[in-house]
Amino acid sequence: MNSEQAESLPAQPGRGRLLQVLGVWFGIAAAIGNTIAAGIVRAQGYIAGFLPNVWMFLGVWLLGGIYALVGASSLAELGAAIPRSGGQYNYSRRALGEYAGFIVGWSDWLSTCGTNAAVGLVIGEYLGVLVPALAGYDKTIAVSVLLGFALLQWRGVIWGSAAQLLTSALKSGAFVILVLACFLLGGKSRPSAEVVASAQPVLASGWALALGFMFALQKVVYTVDGWDGVIYFGEEVRDPGRDVPRAIFGSVFSIIGIYFLLSAAVAYVLPMNQIAGNDFALGAAAERVFGSYGDIVIRSIIIISLLSCINACQMFATRVLYAMSCDRLFFRVASRVNTGGTPVVALALSTGVGKWGGRRGLNPRHSVPQTDALPAELLPPLQIQFITPPSPPKDASAPAAPHFSPRLFHCSLRTRTLHLPSLQPSPC
Repeated sequence: MNSEQAESLPAQPGRGRLLQVLGVWFGIAAAIGNTIAAGIVRAQGYIAGFLPNVWMFLGVWLLGGIYALVGASSLAELGAAIPRSGGQYNYSRRALGEYAGFIVGWSDWLSTCGTNAAVGLVIGEYLGVLVPALAGYDKTIAVSVLLGFALLQWRGVIWGSAAQLLTSALKSGAFVILVLACFLLGGKSRPSAEVVASAQPVLASGWALALGFMFALQKVVYTVDGWDGVIYFGEEVRDPGRDVPRAIFGSVFSIIGIYFLLSAAVAYVLPMNQIAGNDFALGAAAERVFGSYGDIVIRSIIIISLLSCINACQMFATRVLYAMSCDRLFFRVASRVNTGGTPVVALALSTGVGKWGGRRGLNPRHSVPQTDALPAELLPPLQIQFITPPSPPKDASAPAAPHFSPRLFHCSLRTRTLHLPSLQPSPC
């Protein structure tokens, strides 16, 4: 059974299905929520350490945006051609086979669940500073936040979408206000031109400069990675052929724009010697503008950012597990969808793994960060391989996609090679 036939099958009695109710703005909100999190306060100091020149410091963000646009064109085409929920797992499976798809999907799901655990703990840590009565309850707060968003998403995809739109809008608005405050109020706190010139770090030259620029660009690419959030909801977008590309390109421009403006605001308020190597450069700039309230302002904005990140990542993880279950690369029961359009079993499992990480006190500094399963530079060859659909197996009696089993799960963890013949998705 091919994917077109599978998609035309009616939903089984008593079961729901994924609902096509999402649009462009949700795709952009999901990408912003997933991408812009606590790392936004660290990126400026790292990049300025390699490029302590304001023009190069800002220019590398623009170059990183151009690099992201190259990958965006490939993912936009793939997302429109393969409108399935589950993210890059779908593309790697169609291009490279069942085993590669399983590894990509499994690693993407685990890393996303781990990210949620770490982000929840950071929320607890920041809340403990803002509200001293909550200090020491990091694990409880992390688990409570995960369960709260899980209950919200269990009501249906509309509820999860509304929460994402709201938190991403609050996050973007807060950053815009912070940028405006830096430019409008930060001029009074800027040091004189003579002081800035005397404290300007020495810019390297030759190979040292080339390597520094490469490391800075790498940081930018890694920081903005996540602009493809809409591809995790391909089956749930109203018009994927039109809305997926628009959401992807809109996400790239929005994310790069926010990071560029924040970096420009920091460079306007602080001299480069105070930015370079500073892990909290954005907080230092806020203290210059808001005084003793600067730390409170930044921590409040970061908490909003992290809440948006948790909601997006929880929706991502649920869709990855759902897609793998539909293809029988995970237990079939995880493909069950309620009437609100939420894969409830996949949501419960994803929340459970995140809750387990939160209760164990996963160290945010040592956790696996949320990244795309495949780097953008690998997408063009994958795209070329997919244009020609895979040939059917020579043995007509070859079985369809195998059922996921505990033995398959055990073998995958031991990284044994599995030979899974069929690439056709199963109906959900």
